[in-house]
Amino acid sequence: MLHESRDNRIAVLTIDRPNRRNALGKELVSALGKVLQNVDSDDSIGAIILTGTPPGFCAGSDLKELSELSINDMRSHEEETGLLAQSIGLLTKPVIAAVEGFALGGGFVLAAACDSVVTTENCRWHLPEVTIGWIPPWGLESLLSRCTLVVARQLVWGAEPINGSEAFRLGVADYLAPEGDAVKKATAIAHKLASLPAQAVAATKRYFAMTADAGRGDSEASKLFAENCHQETAKTTLRKYGARV
Repeated sequence: MLHESRDNRIAVLTIDRPNRRNALGKELVSALGKVLQNVDSDDSIGAIILTGTPPGFCAGSDLKELSELSINDMRSHEEETGLLAQSIGLLTKPVIAAVEGFALGGGFVLAAACDSVVTTENCRWHLPEVTIGWIPPWGLESLLSRCTLVVARQLVWGAEPINGSEAFRLGVADYLAPEGDAVKKATAIAHKLASLPAQAVAATKRYFAMTADAGRGDSEASKLFAENCHQETAKTTLRKYGARV
């Protein structure tokens, strides 16, 4: 479900749920939160890479798992996932997302919540939530910190996916890598960041975390998400996954 490896002073965390397209189920969210905290407290580590096994980085929320919950419990789960994403900015170590294949829904905004994002040129980036009936319930402040409000709104409407080159052009991603080399590129960046004075890196992260207001934004998005889930379009989507709504 989640593998951890070390490369000198770099911790590589790999989401490994290929049968669920690396979706963010409850168990994975809990495991990732604990591992991030443990790695961050390890003085031998200077930077963290977050990636996923093929076929892609992360497909967002596990709709099959969500369909087994009430709407209130869906909201609670998404709030917990949002807190995980927010926690990345509160770590002392820089976190680099290495994105291959796809970054969809919650996977899109999870990557955007990282300090640096590497994408391959043909990687598929998409926020499909609005098209299936609801607003993304968390992570929009991270998106807004990377691109303009107008661009963020277009991306959230999700009328069509974009590729990695476009994600880079819009500021969603910070670096482009050849196909198959996202982790390699992220590792090179991670080593550079790990070589910087740790206290100054941590202070920089703390400063920028203070200027963000992800918690307030996520709280409002969570309320809107729950309201959307009571509407027929969202119910139709959830029923496809077995929900009784």
